[in-house]
Formats: sequence, C-alpha cells, structure tokens
Amino acid sequence: MVINRTCPVCMKGSIHLFAEARLDESRLDRFAYASRKNPEYMHHRLLLCDDCDLIYASPVPDHSELASAYEVAAFDSQRESEYAAETYATALSPIIRRLPDRTSALDIGAGDGAFCSKLLGLGFENVVGLEPSLAPIEAAAPHVRHCLRQEMFTPGLLPASHFSLVCCFQTIEHVLTPLELCKEALRILKPGGALCIVAHNRRAASCRILGRRSPIFDVEHLQLFSPASIVKLLSQAGLKSTETRTLWNTYPLSYWTRLFPFPHRIKGSLISALNASRIGNIPISLPAGNLVAWGTRGATD
Repeated sequence: MVINRTCPVCMKGSIHLFAEARLDESRLDRFAYASRKNPEYMHHRLLLCDDCDLIYASPVPDHSELASAYEVAAFDSQRESEYAAETYATALSPIIRRLPDRTSALDIGAGDGAFCSKLLGLGFENVVGLEPSLAPIEAAAPHVRHCLRQEMFTPGLLPASHFSLVCCFQTIEHVLTPLELCKEALRILKPGGALCIVAHNRRAASCRILGRRSPIFDVEHLQLFSPASIVKLLSQAGLKSTETRTLWNTYPLSYWTRLFPFPHRIKGSLISALNASRIGNIPISLPAGNLVAWGTRGATD
C-alpha cells in the first residue's frame, strides 16, 4: 500500500515537483533496504518544499510495508560499519563532553552495534541500540549484542527523560515521520541531553556534481535534507542550540569505488581488482556529502 505525504518537516509549505519516480521494482532484492549497499540509482517521485529546502518522496510505501522490508533486509557491510562508527565517535566528541552525564545512550538504526560498542568504550553505562533488521543483529559482536533490540523507534517505546544522548545516524532519511522521531527523542532526553543526527546533505558539492546519479537518491530515502532543513526539523521538534557541520567520512578505497556511478561492468572489474590487492583497503577520508547536526533539550523543558 502507498500513501501520499505533505512536507514531513513543516506539514505544508510551497511544493513543486523535483523529479518523477525512477523505479523498477523487479530490481529490488534483499539488499534494497540494506545499509551501505551497491547503489541502484532508483528513487520514488520527489517533491521540493521551498519553505523547508527539503526534498521528500511522495507517494511512498506505508509503515507496515517499510517495516517488513527492513525486517528481512540483508547485511554485508560489517567492515564499513566499523569505519563509520569511528567517524561518528570523532564527530561527537565535543558534544559528548557537554552532556549532563554518561548514564544512558540510545542509537536509532544501530545496525550491527558498531557505534554502540563505541558508546560503551566512551563510558556510557547503559546503551540501547534499536535496529529493525535481523541480519545485522545476528552479525553483531558478542560483547555488544545484549544492547541491540530488533525494533523500530516508535512513540512511547522508551521512558521519558531517561537518555543523555540519542543518536540517529543515516536513518532520518528512512523514516516516514522524521518530525515525530525528533519530538519523541526530545521526550526521552534528560534536560541538557542531546539528539545527534548524521544525514546526507543534498546541497553538498558531490550531490550537485553527480545529480541524480548520486547514491543519496535511493529508494530507501524518503527525504533528503540540507543544513537549513535539518536545523528547521530540530527546531520544529523543540530542540535548542541546534548546529550543523560537514562530516568527513573515512572508508576503504574499494567502498568509495562501490558508491561512484561507474558503468556496471567497469565498476565490477575495479572492485574485484581492488579487493584482490592491498590498495582497496587503503582508508580515504572525504567530505562525501554528509552532515552532522545536533540539538539539546533545554534545562527547563
């Protein structure tokens, strides 16, 4: 079942067509809703909200269809997950130092728990990772598996004023109601606690150069943010002291090759050659089109 949506940030806005759908459902396999997959360069019909600077998909699958797709999604990116977790830990270090305590942290869309492991290493006493897909949980390291719960983040699931830190990395694009997610994050944060988001930046140079051949245009992504629209989202939810920064991602060269829109045969040959050599394992840091954003719960909220 599909549903039509208004702008998921402002719920109104002046909208116009950004791009018609580019979608071949016969090409959607068990990796279609997997993390860090080979890009298919497909997407739903996209609209642009001029008020929010947000691109969003409509119509889209409903909540139950999305939940089913994520539940059975495959997972084959454990190495890349470790690289991403290290990047996120570095990006969040100045935010973590300002938290009221390190009692509890939540990771929404936790994958195989790589960042949950970082949180434990940073001294958080109670770490919860919510992940809708079973495959990454089964791939999790034994020391972190107890943190992971196969659930979607929904209103009322977790106690109010409980967490010092809520993280949502490369997940905000995937949810039907991002404003609801941020409002619920605010509810479960302690005063002074922070919500931290990593998202694709549709205004990044890489996206401007590649256009709809950028891997951020994907069937999984129900909205694409810019710095302006992510700040508006956090502010609309009631979060304070909102900020954004460009994120430098570090991944092996073979993974960057996987993302670039080379012709299919050339890409396959390049990746095979890189995987067969040490060159493919060389870590490369790039401002590849992601941003990190955060906001805090006020002391009197």
